[in-house]
Amino acid sequence: MMQQNRITVATTWLDGCSGCHMSLLDIDDRLFLLAEKVDFVYSPLVDAKQLPESVDVGIIEGSVSTDEDLHKAIEFRKRCKFLISLGDCAVSGNVPSMRNLFKLDDVLDRAYRENVQVNPQIPRDGVPKLLEKVQPLHGVVDVDLFVQGCPPSAEVIWNVLSELVAGRTPDPTKLTRFGA
Repeated sequence: MMQQNRITVATTWLDGCSGCHMSLLDIDDRLFLLAEKVDFVYSPLVDAKQLPESVDVGIIEGSVSTDEDLHKAIEFRKRCKFLISLGDCAVSGNVPSMRNLFKLDDVLDRAYRENVQVNPQIPRDGVPKLLEKVQPLHGVVDVDLFVQGCPPSAEVIWNVLSELVAGRTPDPTKLTRFGA
């Protein structure tokens, strides 16, 4: 896929638990090998605060649940040559999408009024606006590669990144499946 000495990678998480990023860190010592060929130019794991205009590989975990998630997904798609949907929340909506079974107003009332003892109110200031329905990443932008798992193992993530660095398109379905 990308044959050059170093590739740029940007990662982010949307609505989810950040477990996929924890699996990325579970690559352990192989992170040093990866660092020889990859520049992480934007990620919650690094200090970069601005998504560059052009990135070789974008990796998004989590579902699209808020207006902020939607904006981030669109920006990643615009700026990333190759976009990976990482983990079951990004691939299918997974646990965050369970709220789709209910009306949004009912979900907010239950969480912020019915189950609150002190000052029950729905937060409006300083929090992203919830979308009416939670969507998987491919529901809002085109995705180039789906990596299933909750979370995908460090081995799967290592394989995907190693294949991309080697200029090949990985096939993570040989190593993982939904929910595992």
